Amino acid sequence: MVSIPDPAPTHWVRTPAALDEWLRAGHDQPLALDTEFERISTFFPIPGLVQLGLGDRFCLVDPSVAEQSAEFKLALSDPDKPKLLYAMSEDLELFRHWLGIHLEGVLDLQIGAALAGAGFSVGYARLVETLFGHALDKSATRSDWLARPLTPEQERYALDDVRFLKPLYHWIIDKLALRQLQSALAEESSRFAEELNRQSDPDQHYQKLRGGWQLNARQQRLLQILTGWREEECRRRDRPRNRVLADSALIAIAEGTPSNTGTLASLRDVPPVVVRRYGDTLIDLVRQAPSDVPNDFTAITTPLTRDEQGTYKKIKRVLAVIAEQHDVPIEILAPRRRLESLVKSRSDIKMFNQSLLFEGWRAPLTAPVTDNIKAILAS
Repeated sequence: MVSIPDPAPTHWVRTPAALDEWLRAGHDQPLALDTEFERISTFFPIPGLVQLGLGDRFCLVDPSVAEQSAEFKLALSDPDKPKLLYAMSEDLELFRHWLGIHLEGVLDLQIGAALAGAGFSVGYARLVETLFGHALDKSATRSDWLARPLTPEQERYALDDVRFLKPLYHWIIDKLALRQLQSALAEESSRFAEELNRQSDPDQHYQKLRGGWQLNARQQRLLQILTGWREEECRRRDRPRNRVLADSALIAIAEGTPSNTGTLASLRDVPPVVVRRYGDTLIDLVRQAPSDVPNDFTAITTPLTRDEQGTYKKIKRVLAVIAEQHDVPIEILAPRRRLESLVKSRSDIKMFNQSLLFEGWRAPLTAPVTDNIKAILAS
């Protein structure tokens, strides 16, 4: 069992200058990082607290202090400054919207733990208890992080979320070294962060509306325009997507291409309140949509055909053996969407050679079965 870190005393950093100094004192160490936020009826998460760790020092920071700290922003965007997080997707979204920063040098220790053999998508509390024998008090998980002062229970919970990250990181890198996967944590964390950043582009959100694959190319182009408008409207009003217009309504409008508000009102999943509030705008978007589809337009990925499903299952079985041999979750070794993309581009040798499955840390693992996979794709 890994040595247990001492309980962290509650320490608040109250001014931007003090936070700058606190960060400079640990400039050569990885930064343990976590956040608490609220998000009930808003589009954007509302920052409630920032928790930091450098070595054996830990602190709590109010968002109003953190956002004024130059050193804090520099640390977040510095690719040479490792940031230790656990299940980082929501934290990255928060910093992207709150501070306009795409974090660099991130290391998602949930990914690292999976690569180290702890299992896929293991919760932080469970892993801390397994490795350190410490049961985290989760009673403050859903408490109000915008209220002040925080309770002692909230402060303890918040500090516990960062004080185990450094020893967990060392446990992970030791395990990865034994597996000859030293580069995997940084590679996979960076890839995941880049994908999250791409998905935040309003013009690309239509790709998430998987039901839109049945639309023709022109309708999908209109769906892209409608979805991009909704993204901007949600940001402007700070409202969740389904409080503005449901995905199914967007698809119905793109398919029906209504020419007036009466036709719009007759479409499925388009409630009267949407027609009253946005009817004229939506009709204008439909009317102004270009008739030609750009050559570089990316259509929504279609589901696999029955034949492709058979190919997918065969390749997944081959890769599952490799995953088991190396004790790496198949979900990480061969992400579903990447494997589906490989199957759909089965005749494109360039796409095969550039596939994520045969690059970086995966390359030496999948090399023994590359010819086998090529044969399956060619059959």
